[in-house]
Amino acid sequence: MLEVYPIGRPDLPPALDLGAVMVAIDRIEALPTVLRSTLDGCGDLDHPIRDGAWPIRAVVHHLADTHMNAFLRSKRVLTEDAPTVESVDIDAWATTADALVPVEASLDLIAALHLRWVALLRGASPADLERTWHVRADPAPRTAWRLALIYAWHGDHHTAQIRQAREHYGL
Repeated sequence: MLEVYPIGRPDLPPALDLGAVMVAIDRIEALPTVLRSTLDGCGDLDHPIRDGAWPIRAVVHHLADTHMNAFLRSKRVLTEDAPTVESVDIDAWATTADALVPVEASLDLIAALHLRWVALLRGASPADLERTWHVRADPAPRTAWRLALIYAWHGDHHTAQIRQAREHYGL
């Protein structure tokens, strides 16, 4: 049986851990190369990552979509006082017309986006990383440093799902 969480769920420290944030930023920086390598030679991008789940193509586009959102959240939290952001319906986003474009578009977007995002995150001071933001649907404050940790995990998580599917289905 294919694992939904092949690398486990994210494990966040209770407080800012600069070492963990720096490792997370390195993982965000590596994602474009790791993702391209994971997809290299894939014979069927429209095959689901497991029964009842999105196809590989949708997962790649999902990474671009959500990481764009995370970059914008990072930018807002570093430039605004406790911004409130909207949540998005990722399942609805996976069904829009752009979900069918070649994955190269999202791979290129992720590469350019991550270049800027990594520069933004590496330029943040410890005080910047403690700045807070909120999601309208859940007003509990969240800290900027969580974004790096969550989205480093997110990229690794979906890359592992793709790798697992390729191995299991012989893609």
